[in-house]
Amino acid sequence: MTAVAVDGLLKKYGDHEAVRGVDFAVEEGEIFALLGPNGAGKTTTMEILEGFRQRDGGSVRVLGRDPGDKADGRWLRGHIGLVLQDIAVEPYLSVRETIARNAGYYPAPRDTDEVIDLVGLREKEGAKVKDLSGGQKRRLDLALGVIGDPRLLFLDEPTTGFDPGARRGAWEVVRNLRDAGTTIMLTTHYMDEAQALADSVAVIAGGRIVASGTPDTLGGRDSALARIRFALPAGAAIGDLPIPVSDAEEGLVTAEAEEPTAVLHRLTSWALERGTPLERLTVEQPTLEDVYLGLTSSYAQQDASSPSIERGQDPAPAVRGRRGRRPGRSSR
Repeated sequence: MTAVAVDGLLKKYGDHEAVRGVDFAVEEGEIFALLGPNGAGKTTTMEILEGFRQRDGGSVRVLGRDPGDKADGRWLRGHIGLVLQDIAVEPYLSVRETIARNAGYYPAPRDTDEVIDLVGLREKEGAKVKDLSGGQKRRLDLALGVIGDPRLLFLDEPTTGFDPGARRGAWEVVRNLRDAGTTIMLTTHYMDEAQALADSVAVIAGGRIVASGTPDTLGGRDSALARIRFALPAGAAIGDLPIPVSDAEEGLVTAEAEEPTAVLHRLTSWALERGTPLERLTVEQPTLEDVYLGLTSSYAQQDASSPSIERGQDPAPAVRGRRGRRPGRSSR
């Protein structure tokens, strides 16, 4: 089953085309990552799906409904969860009070204690929101996003402000939600996060989808040349090496190989015959970040010169002030 279907999506701000015929689909029960630089159309696309902006063309279905339709939008508010970059909550309420109050917005919410444990805030359940650290506030944001037991959860930069340990804890929460049947659509600028979480990925640049697939296959990553890097041995020149390499950079030389096993055999045999260690030897495929940067680099100048439409900065008065507000609800 398809949870989100986008076909030919268009959105303009004056003469600027923020989204230019975007197509993608998110299957039920998967984690889908929409990646893209600032100004590429990612935020606009997400807010159309969430029901905060109206599209100018194309078709959008979220859980089988049109988020731009008033009746469908009301239905969707009870079946989706949002974790935005900046959520307004009352600073003098406790963690438990904040979560319990939001539970009242939904017809069949999750148990408050279950959600507190899920996001790792049990020790802070009595603390006031104003006294939480940045990472703890982000956990509270996640709790508010899942308290309604949504079928579809939108996560916008979910681990911003987390330390490395907290990030991995949050990843486990997200995976558990997916395994329990929640469909998740996330944005992130951390490529390791997309690699760790996403079942499917789409990259948007210049208002268009430029690549899609799994994190391992995006942009032909699975068939790209492997890179072999090592420090040039003392007393050896590049011409002495048994394999072709590029000039040394940061003290390392690099060889590229379609089949690295044979190339490594020649290199290590040469080193053993000379009694020369190969310091800092690594073999790797291009990372997801390498592929992402390659896909988006040609659009960087165009995006930099285009108006950047961020959340809460829409020139259309109808959606101003949406930060921290659930459509149709009072401020948290």
